[in-house]
Amino acid sequence: MISVLYFSNTLARGGAEEHILTLLRGLDRHRFRPALVCAPEVAEKIRRDVPRDVPLTALRLRKPYEIGAASALLSIMRARRPDIVHSHLFHSSLFASPIAALARVPLVVETPHLRESWRRGLKARYVVDRIAGRFVDQYIAVSDANRRYLVEEKGLARHKVVVIHNGCDLRRFNPHHRAPAGMRESLGFGASDPVLVVVGRLEPQKGHRVLFDALPAVRAQFPRVRLVCVGEGALRQELEQQVAASGLGDAVRFVGQQANVADWLALADVTVLPSFFEGLPLAAIESLAAGRPMVASAVDGTPEVVIDGATGLTVPPGDADGLARALGRLLGDRRLREKLALAGRAWVLERFNEDRQIQRTEALYHLALSRLGRLPRPDGVPATAWGPR
Repeated sequence: MISVLYFSNTLARGGAEEHILTLLRGLDRHRFRPALVCAPEVAEKIRRDVPRDVPLTALRLRKPYEIGAASALLSIMRARRPDIVHSHLFHSSLFASPIAALARVPLVVETPHLRESWRRGLKARYVVDRIAGRFVDQYIAVSDANRRYLVEEKGLARHKVVVIHNGCDLRRFNPHHRAPAGMRESLGFGASDPVLVVVGRLEPQKGHRVLFDALPAVRAQFPRVRLVCVGEGALRQELEQQVAASGLGDAVRFVGQQANVADWLALADVTVLPSFFEGLPLAAIESLAAGRPMVASAVDGTPEVVIDGATGLTVPPGDADGLARALGRLLGDRRLREKLALAGRAWVLERFNEDRQIQRTEALYHLALSRLGRLPRPDGVPATAWGPR
């Protein structure tokens, strides 16, 4: 049995947390025994979705001077004796990977998820990343673009980086699913109003401001267009103020974090993802699985899901005019929407289902431990105690 300890120190539930939950739910329990350590803020939000057989420990470790928390994580590792410590996002790995090495964990894995476009100055030179990378045995890139970033920009060892595309439970999404009765009316939308839906945290990365800048031009062409923002975040108040100041209050609804994403996608004629950077966006995968055509920014791994003219439309990031034109094109062409929706669903079903992600991650764990000569025997004795087979 291979013991895997997942670690995340983010403070909000996002794509990385959904990725972890996919693995926690899907790992073969005949071969793997998972556990999770994450910040209390996230633990509270995901506890109900963590499988019952997965130990969940709430621990905040975000600063180098938090010696007590670092010692607690070391104690957890020594007590659980995991075969693998798998951190998600660099800031989590920065703490967990050296501690895992100190605890003599056989295999240390990092999934960085994103291109960190926010970095400036010394941080943009990735010196700390390469130093911390000495404690990491294997990196998992969530897209081909993510791999290029890790190798070509960060300068991480090419042989350590492998691509395993994000996946999700696509069985939750059906193009024939209808929005619940009364949902449209509860939002104040008319029966024939065209509806746009954006699913994403209300944070600078997701580009909501660009979408709001584009909306007046879309409204000039489609006066009854409506927009639903699904998600929560630090920018909510600012974005609500932007909407009010732009005279868009009658057209835009903020509905917060929603568990039933499939219902909200069912409400949409077109979905939008105006992000400035992504890893491989689950929101795009889910939209296409639901048979909803998407207009998205052509950033990082997004074009690997939303292929311009084939499974959706893409525009440059930050281009409000281009976004407005693309939205107007889709809203005005029902046949194009249907064509893209059909092709998009087929594409994600083939490439981005959760079973594929889980199986490839399991195979990576097994192969990496085998190469290190640390694959546990059935009795749990590490291979290094008796030599490789």
